[in-house]
Amino acid sequence: MNLQQPNANDATRTANRSRNVSPMSGLCTRCIDGCRGNCEVFKATFRGRELLYPGPFGTVTAGGDKEYPVDYSHLNIHGYALGAKGLPGGQKGDPDTARFPNANTETSYGWDRKVKMKVPVFTGALGSTEIARKNWEHFAVGAAISGITIVCGENVCGIDPALELSGGKKVKKAPDMDRRIETYRRYHSGYGEILVQMNVEDTRLGVAEYIIDRHGLETIELKWGQGAKCIGGEIKVSSLERALELQRRGYIVTPDPSDPVVQAAFRDKAIKEFERHSRLGFIDEESFYAEVERLRKLGFKRITLKTGAYGLRELAMALKWSSRAGIDLLTIDGAPGGTGMSPWRMMEEWGMPSLYLHSAAYEFSRILAGRGERVPDLAFAGGFSSEDGVFKVLALGAPFTKAVCMGRALMIPGMVGKNIALWMKENDLPKTVSEYGSTVEEIFVNYEDVKKLVGNEEIRNIPLGAIGIYSYSQKIKVGLQQLMAGARCFTIDSITRNELMSLTEECAKVTGIPYLMDSYREEALGILNA
Repeated sequence: MNLQQPNANDATRTANRSRNVSPMSGLCTRCIDGCRGNCEVFKATFRGRELLYPGPFGTVTAGGDKEYPVDYSHLNIHGYALGAKGLPGGQKGDPDTARFPNANTETSYGWDRKVKMKVPVFTGALGSTEIARKNWEHFAVGAAISGITIVCGENVCGIDPALELSGGKKVKKAPDMDRRIETYRRYHSGYGEILVQMNVEDTRLGVAEYIIDRHGLETIELKWGQGAKCIGGEIKVSSLERALELQRRGYIVTPDPSDPVVQAAFRDKAIKEFERHSRLGFIDEESFYAEVERLRKLGFKRITLKTGAYGLRELAMALKWSSRAGIDLLTIDGAPGGTGMSPWRMMEEWGMPSLYLHSAAYEFSRILAGRGERVPDLAFAGGFSSEDGVFKVLALGAPFTKAVCMGRALMIPGMVGKNIALWMKENDLPKTVSEYGSTVEEIFVNYEDVKKLVGNEEIRNIPLGAIGIYSYSQKIKVGLQQLMAGARCFTIDSITRNELMSLTEECAKVTGIPYLMDSYREEALGILNA
């Protein structure tokens, strides 16, 4: 297990001076009086609480880099030399029918009114962070043309500068929320959906009522937490007036912008930004059921739940209560998580790591199913970015897991595509891009595919970040088809836990997936002894 250094990381823009570092504290083994920096202790000496967060805010996303004793890399995927599952008409398969492009990557979620997706991935909650706001057109259009779901995260209404409140309490007009929903719907073609996530602040502001009355949204998501942090959502603001405005709206803002001492420090330019925090959510069984019922009465057809890297007690609550309440999709997010705004050390050191949490989710789901209780459709989240991770998630949680929730991995293509457009405009393409050409048609391998989808005229309105997300989703799709074909599984539902093997005995103990020297051993011995 690789020990992390708690006193220096690129996320906080800090580094140790010494080559030798104390493993526990992260301090240099030889700390010199007169050192010019730049470890976290050095930098926190004059920047204090700023060192809690990755930076610079608004231009980075950050993900924890702690290595755990067991993770998804300790699982491998089986390949087979015979058989085929999931071919149309129950075909047994032969070299002419069991071709990898025939693997169907479509999935669906929901109890009764199913939502179909072309690829079994969807975005993490893209909420009130600056990254989400300024890149929304790229993210939303990209998700829509890719046929996947996008989650509009918490606090979008609450931080909208143009927000109008009725009676000073409930949302009357929220232009940024309107923009986000309308942008996705403009290119939606029957696959995926946009759903809005709701926390304590959103509930108090009446966000659910607003989005169903104004937009007729079909799905809303309740949030218990995420894999990156165990406190409410945060953003930073650089204006004293903006900080006071958010405080008036009921948010927790630190340091207190109404404090004259803080205001003086801001004028002195010692304090350069304020943090806006959401309140901690508290759950209990009866109020959970009551809230689900309230949302159904408002008219929502589907209700989903997002929970974080809590321990086994909260996991059991999420599964059991979701089963009883008829939750359509339960997303279980493991540590360390990636986000645009979470305390760095919290990302590193808090919560149950993904593989452990997801293994327990499967175990608990089996218990419920064995008692005849319906298990909600599951999605796993927590550090996935490639097709092998998608396959492993679907297999580890089979038959309950229907999709993978991806955070930063689905955001990066949107940002890269956006920046390619800027670089082209400035005639400043980096060599990593220009080696493929100098025009959009040359650079983007899927440009013509998107043009066929939206039409020769509309393609001019498609932001390049959206084409980037489409290209990335196609990479996931084709890579997944190849892995599915190798495992002889030609539909998502035909993927089972038998398609995995553990590389270590500890992984086998955690996941219940057989150690590779035990996997299929009985079948092998049967052949030898026949």
